[in-house]
Amino acid sequence: MTLTGFVMLLCILGAQATVDLRNAAAMAAGLCNTKPTDIVFIIDSSRSVRPSEFEQVKVFLTKVIDGLTVGADATRVGVVNYASRVKNEVSLKSHKTKAALVKAVSKIEPLSTGTMTGLAIQFAMNVAFSELEGARKSPGISKVAIIVTDGRPQDNIRDIAAKARESGIEIFAIGVGRVDMTTLRQMASEPQEDHVDYVESYSLIEKLTKKFQEAFCACSNAATDVVFLIDGSKSVRPENFELVKKWINLIIDKLDVSEANTHVGLVQYSSSVKQEFPLGRYNNKRALKEAVKRMDYMERGTMTGQALSFLVDNSFTPNQGARPGVAKIGIVFTDGRSQDFIGDAARKAKESGFNMYAVGVGNAVEDELREIASEPIADHYFYTADFKTMNQIAKKLQINVCEVEDPCECNSVVKFQKKVEEALQALTKKLDAVTKRIAALENKIV
Repeated sequence: MTLTGFVMLLCILGAQATVDLRNAAAMAAGLCNTKPTDIVFIIDSSRSVRPSEFEQVKVFLTKVIDGLTVGADATRVGVVNYASRVKNEVSLKSHKTKAALVKAVSKIEPLSTGTMTGLAIQFAMNVAFSELEGARKSPGISKVAIIVTDGRPQDNIRDIAAKARESGIEIFAIGVGRVDMTTLRQMASEPQEDHVDYVESYSLIEKLTKKFQEAFCACSNAATDVVFLIDGSKSVRPENFELVKKWINLIIDKLDVSEANTHVGLVQYSSSVKQEFPLGRYNNKRALKEAVKRMDYMERGTMTGQALSFLVDNSFTPNQGARPGVAKIGIVFTDGRSQDFIGDAARKAKESGFNMYAVGVGNAVEDELREIASEPIADHYFYTADFKTMNQIAKKLQINVCEVEDPCECNSVVKFQKKVEEALQALTKKLDAVTKRIAALENKIV
């Protein structure tokens, strides 16, 4: 190979390196801005967990921690170790750097006795997530428990897990090997599809790392105003209206609700329109979900056009809590044909810059749903024949508030990529100059 050919190869490798570095940047959750969260790992070290397997759990913890923005004002991490007894290995207040956290995790030893998972959840709720141990009371700070277990609990977990969730703790349950799947579901938050994971062995637990890195990744500009427009007409029926409320709360679970980020409003309509609560009244998920549960069923006609006009003229105005310069999202739910004209109001909503989602169940008219939905319609229009299958729509409905597709491609990653590209461009220029000099030398030699 000539010197020129060698230099050209370096240029090709440099171009490939740009692609590789972009991919690495998108996957490197450590470069992502994770939202402030109090996270407590609850890890099973009962006698069924071999020492080598416990080491693999610690590696998993370390990798998840590596993807977090750790700090006193950012994400705090605690670790609860349990078997027949419970040991608070790391308090939320203990370590404010990744290095210190990783070192503390590396020193954890298995307890090697029974499996008292209920006792561990009780301890986490009463002690690990207490202010004394470093938990924060701010409504903008989420509380998350990640439980890793491989066995069947020797105590009751259903009631205590329910209390923990009611207290505002979001629970992820990870099962390994011969774990009892029923108890995992009893522990986990809704939607369970997102909160229950299973791996066949501890050697495979690392594959869940990416899921949790992405789960805690947040765009630095995630401020969004979301208004639900809910059909409360008589065709819905009371039992189905309760399912609709649960569906709303499933979506709320997926939003980053806080004073600075996502605000949620709720409007119910039938023959008239009723604002249940405006944007910004509730700035934590617990209060928001309780307000949704309190919503009474109107049970009359279906004036969807009137409801859309209310959304445009009232819901997204500053005097109803809407914030200037913040993305506006409307989620319209209906189960039947509108008794009035929807075209003008639907068009005005989209012309106003609102991102409109249309969800239909049962006798909903699909042409009307498409008329309400923003482009691309395939991403903004959903239909199911049965209220009981609405949860699948909650899972599919992705409310994107980031300008980029990758949930971890936040500002820090973009800046990182830009620096890499600038460095590679400078390197390419230097290589071009070297190539020309080498070519000139070759000509002189010839």
